[in-house]
Amino acid sequence: MISLERRQIVSSPHIISNQPAQSRRPRVVIVGAGFGGLAAVRTLAQAPVDVLLINRTNYHGFWPLLYQVATAGLEPESIAYPVRAILRRYRNVNFLLAEVHSVDFTRQLVHTNTGSVQYDYLILAAGSTTNFFGNERIARHTLGMKDLNEAQRLRNHVLLCCERAAAESDPDKRMALLTFAVVGGGPTGVELAGAFVELIRHVIRHDYPMLDVRQARVVLIEATDRILASFPDSLQQAALHRLQRMGVEVRLNTPVADADTNGLRFRDGSSLAAKTVVWAAGVRGAPLADALGVTLGRGARVVVTPQLTLPDDDRVFVIGDMAYLEGYRPGVAYPMVAPVAIQMGEQAARNILAQIDGRPMQPFQYHDKGQMATIGRSAAVLDAFGVRLSGWLAWVGWLFVHLMALVGFRNRALVLLNWAYSYFTYDRGVRLIFGIGAEEHEEALLDVGKRQDYR
Repeated sequence: MISLERRQIVSSPHIISNQPAQSRRPRVVIVGAGFGGLAAVRTLAQAPVDVLLINRTNYHGFWPLLYQVATAGLEPESIAYPVRAILRRYRNVNFLLAEVHSVDFTRQLVHTNTGSVQYDYLILAAGSTTNFFGNERIARHTLGMKDLNEAQRLRNHVLLCCERAAAESDPDKRMALLTFAVVGGGPTGVELAGAFVELIRHVIRHDYPMLDVRQARVVLIEATDRILASFPDSLQQAALHRLQRMGVEVRLNTPVADADTNGLRFRDGSSLAAKTVVWAAGVRGAPLADALGVTLGRGARVVVTPQLTLPDDDRVFVIGDMAYLEGYRPGVAYPMVAPVAIQMGEQAARNILAQIDGRPMQPFQYHDKGQMATIGRSAAVLDAFGVRLSGWLAWVGWLFVHLMALVGFRNRALVLLNWAYSYFTYDRGVRLIFGIGAEEHEEALLDVGKRQDYR
């Protein structure tokens, strides 16, 4: 790491001031432009503070719809919105495009790849990343789906497999190319498995008439005895039966032992030949958590107090997927979902204002608004406000909630038009292989785990 003396201190009228702390407004630095970070920004927007939002990309992404980008259902720009366009209505908020490497809590400095930023209060909301549980081979030979780069890469890979299968004469190799395995039976895995079936049934079947799509397989692999573990039993069973009726092979009690270029090997000694393996079996705190030098809980999440601060520093808040706070019952942290991040962002901002005003901070209290997951075309499961639904009505609810949660009218319009087009035509318009040349096709298929940027 570059020494502090050699690092530049990022300077801006809204960020750095040579005035004494008593004669200037408090400076709040927020790391991460996800759901939690933006919720904190909105809460502080009219407050007597100066806010700096730092993010490694210049856009906010609506990650619940990533799987639709990965399966050619939506364009990437439909679920992303420029951060500066979101912030321009807030006069006391500035933005810095940078990647945060570490934090000096003693000197109150955030170290980034463009310099160091001073803060009076800090909110860390850097999100999460895929958890491979320390298995480097699984990380190398499977595909993740945690950001737009990975979603586009997965889409490229799936389309490349279809192109290769169309030219492959060996039936075993062709079957492996047309086998799509998803590891992890949570909402992401269930939604992705359903989307793969729809892609095969309504797109690949027509785009590749030379292929016998009956050879295509979608396999959902779960290490435990159930999918959608956080849902009620009745909705778990409804989702399972729906997937099976669609043609998804659901393998329960099947923990993965290893992965290679040919597919997966399971702990019982069996294997699955598949050229497309998506790892949706776990998430962990962002890598920034490892660099903070603080106590980490399960899933490499930062242990925080009920007020969302570090135990030894009440000027530093950690929220969202990065934060480990047990809420429902001892030993179980709040889930890594958008509603938790949003409510944590709002509470962290309110607690900062409380400190500034000399008032006591309040503990975080989560108001559970429910959960839902879609399962292919016209079906979903919904558990909210005591209402449990499955089927078409749950799917309509899912559509409405996700559409309204998108940032910006343009994105809502684009997504609505894409959904309407797909619903009435059974087609998908985003079937382009971007940013990868013909000479890279073979390498991409042989080693899917190489983290290249295909944009």
